[in-house]
Amino acid sequence: MTSRLTSLLALMVLLLAVVSVSSAAETRYTRYNIHAQVKEGKVANASYANYTDPGVGHIIVPAGTLITIDKKSRKRFEFTYGNDGMRVRFDYHSKRMGMGVDEYIDLITSIDPVAFKGLSQLDRKGLQEGKAFKGMTRDGVLAALGYPAAHKTPSLDAKTWIYWTNRFGTVAVEFDDSGKVANVRN
Repeated sequence: MTSRLTSLLALMVLLLAVVSVSSAAETRYTRYNIHAQVKEGKVANASYANYTDPGVGHIIVPAGTLITIDKKSRKRFEFTYGNDGMRVRFDYHSKRMGMGVDEYIDLITSIDPVAFKGLSQLDRKGLQEGKAFKGMTRDGVLAALGYPAAHKTPSLDAKTWIYWTNRFGTVAVEFDDSGKVANVRN
């Protein structure tokens, strides 16, 4: 009887573990484009640094995309999206961003669908192409390039936002006094 009870308890623990893992999945919408690089078939790598041009295999998970966050830790979260179940491993660094992973996920995603009604034609072009163009608004740049890494751009009120193009290069987006892009420097 004892081994049967032990087996039953083990099965219950296993079922509870499965239920807690599946309930950890969270469906959200991306607020901004997420730039990633496909290296392993249906798996892409992304980063808080928003590698806006990582090279071969560069993809953009469009702003407004429905994603399912499957895994989270202090240093990474993973999500899937699309009909083919593309998986994105998103590396994260809480010290460089000045917030925990849950706060960051709340910053770059939304539980409600995201609308871009207030964006200009030029902002929409940048959003579509995943690039910053002269004349875009701050909101347009955020949507197109993502939230800038806080260790390079500590405030969204800064005149210049620095984005990583890849692990080795950056692009600087400079704003004029009206809040529109005045220059984009590589």
